[in-house]
This record gives sequence, C-alpha cells and structure tokens, in this order.
Amino acid sequence: MRRGTRTGARAGAAALALTLAAGCGLGGDGDDSTVTLEFLSLAWQDESIAATRALVEEWNASHPRVQVKYVQGDWANVHDQLLTSFMAGEAPDIVHNDASDLVDFAGGGYLADLSELLPGSLLDDIPEQTWRTTRYDDGLYGVPFLQEPRVLIANTRLLAESGVRVPTPDQPWTWEEFERASAAMTQDTDGDGRTDTYGVAWSMSEPVSQSVNLSLSTGGRVFYQENGENEVRFGPADSAVAEVIHRQVNEDRTAPRSSLGMTGSDTLPGFFAGRYAMLPLNFSYRQQITQQAPDGFEWTVLPMPTGGEEHGLAQGVAPQTLSVSEDSDHQRAAAEFIAFMTQPEHVVDLALGDWMLPTSSQALADPALRVSEHGWRTGAELAAGLRPSPAIGVRGFWEWRDKIATPAFQRYYSGEIDLAGLREALTDDGNRTLDRYQR
Repeated sequence: MRRGTRTGARAGAAALALTLAAGCGLGGDGDDSTVTLEFLSLAWQDESIAATRALVEEWNASHPRVQVKYVQGDWANVHDQLLTSFMAGEAPDIVHNDASDLVDFAGGGYLADLSELLPGSLLDDIPEQTWRTTRYDDGLYGVPFLQEPRVLIANTRLLAESGVRVPTPDQPWTWEEFERASAAMTQDTDGDGRTDTYGVAWSMSEPVSQSVNLSLSTGGRVFYQENGENEVRFGPADSAVAEVIHRQVNEDRTAPRSSLGMTGSDTLPGFFAGRYAMLPLNFSYRQQITQQAPDGFEWTVLPMPTGGEEHGLAQGVAPQTLSVSEDSDHQRAAAEFIAFMTQPEHVVDLALGDWMLPTSSQALADPALRVSEHGWRTGAELAAGLRPSPAIGVRGFWEWRDKIATPAFQRYYSGEIDLAGLREALTDDGNRTLDRYQR
C-alpha cells in the first residue's frame, strides 16, 4: 500500500517544526552551537526505514541548530547493545525499543523521565491505558507510538469451502467456535488417512508472549500484583488459551505438532500451499504475505477469538517506544524530536511503513488505515481491545521467559508434560525467580 499525500497535514507539521526550532531548549546550553543527537532506530522493513529516514531529513532541514544522526539498530540484539552502551556512558540520545524492555533500563536510571518534556497535545492524543506501558514509579520513560494485535490470517478459499461463519470484530468467534472452525477446515483430501490440510498452524518457537498476551481474552493475566509485588499465577482463566492450543495439537489433531518449532515466517510456505488454513500471526506479517504469496492466492484477516462478551477482543501488546537517555546532554531537544516524530500525520507514515497500528487516536482515524485492502480496517477496529501486556513492568520477566516459561510452554504444547506440570513450572520456579528481583 502506498502512502497518500496529505498537503494540509504536512503544512501543519512544517509550522510546528518551525515553532520547535525557534524554541528548542538544546538541553539548556544557551549558546548558538549546533548539537547532534544520535537516534538509534530499529526500523527494519524497507518502507519503514525509508519513512523514518525521511522524517529525520525533514527535521534536520528545519532545525539547523539541532541535527539528528540516524543510527541503524537491530531488534535481535538491541537489549544487550543498549545495556553495554548505557553502562559505558555511550548510549544514543534517542532510543527506539519496545515497552517490555523498558522497566529494567528505567529502574537502572538509564532513561530520562519525560513527564515534563512532552507537549500536552501528545499526552492527550495517546490513550492513558497505552501510556501505562511506559510509566514506572510515577515517571514516564518512553513514548509508545506503534503497536500490533495478533490476528488470524485465513486462506479465503478454504474458509469459504468449510461453510463456517466468518467472524468480524463486531461478532468474533469464541474460542469454542474457533476450535470447531479449525476442525471443519482440517481435511484428508485423498483419503489416505493422513491430514492434508490442518485448520490452524501455531508457530511456537517463541511461545511466551502470545501465551501471556492472549490470556487476557479469557480474563487471565498470568502476572498479578500482591502487596505491591509481582507473582505468577496460572489458574483456569490464565490457562484457557494454552489448553486450546494443547488440545488442537495433541487431541483434536487440527494443528500440526511440526509447526510448534516454527517462526511465523516458517509457516508461510505451508499456508500458501494449502497445508494450513489459518495462521495466528502478528498484524505486520501481512507485509510478508503480500510480497511472497503466489499469484491468485487470496487471504483475509480475521480477529482472534474471545473468551466471551465480557472480555471483548482484549489482548496484550507491548508497543514500540521512543525514549531519551538519562545521560543525554540535550534531553529537551531529544524529547522535541520525539514529539515531532510522533505527530499523528508522521505516525501514519511510520505505521504504513511497518504495517502496524499507531497508538495515536488521531492517526488511527486516518482514512489510509481504514481501507479494507490487506485487512487494515479489521486491524484498526481491534485497536480498542489492545491492553498493556501483563509482562510489562515485571522485573525478572526476561529471565522467567528464557529459563522457565519458554521450555515449559514448549513441552506442554508438544504433549511432554500435562497442565499440572506446566502450572508447577511457571508458578513455583517462576515465583522464585521473580522474588530475587523484588528483595
């Protein structure tokens, strides 16, 4: 999808840019020297990189005294890279990251509190529930600007041939309906006793985030607070979605065991070949699908199921964020650049480039994000149900995820352990891990 021109919006952005240039605080230097801000960007898709670089160039053209240097980063190693640079006092002024990675850096004193550095228009434009993803101990340590729901990508032909009701954001499937639909789309087309098409393929090479975030759809959380401390629980509401996945793989055989070790990208060839009828994937995977799908292949975007009307389309997300290093000598200038980047018309360009949704209420209403093509409208309609991931703000989450939860979920989904074994691993071993971070 190509980004449309918005002449009036661009004019408004240029006017604001000139205002910022005239009043830019330069971190309180008070002289006429030019400063350079390093901006670590994690944009990785070609369209996203182009949109981000274009905004940097636009800023630099209108801010001769505050120049921004674009530095390309990588999601695969950003945590370790940032930790090293923070500890060495060499961190970039402006940091692109995601909300789940902020708590340790904020708690370690590496990120600036932006509470008094951001304009009221920006604070008002992003919903408070989204701001909660970057608030810790009464400080505000990042601007959440892009987010993405998990959705079902479905083979249109197989969906129609199954005869099941097609869900919409207004009338989504329940998890029970989803299981029945998966069964209806599971086929042995040649009668040889082997499944030729599975109703769904769960890519679980990294099972924790989706297992935790989708628990909100059934009223769970996995992470709870008791007397101000975090603890892991795994009761029926928390485990309901995990039980569906386990049942589909090990009992109903409507999902293949072979997909459990795959990434989302790994499942795409089988999806195009008709091996899998539906894929639960992050919203941005639509870009890969448009690039890789064979000619004539038709697909559609469906909402993830719900545990019932009382839960709506709730699911957890960890938005992408922009933060300022505490060690930056020009915190106010860095915050003004972030405010420029996250103006609604700019975030629309970034969202289209990354195939994600903006957190900005104004940006989300942009017509470019409300078209039916490639499921944009469906995604935009899911935005109201997005909630902060329960993992955000949990000290020790990364160790719990890597050492305990990932192997435990993988063993459960493959049938090696039962629900009781999963619950014991997540809670007993897990809470001992979290306790070390809360002493």
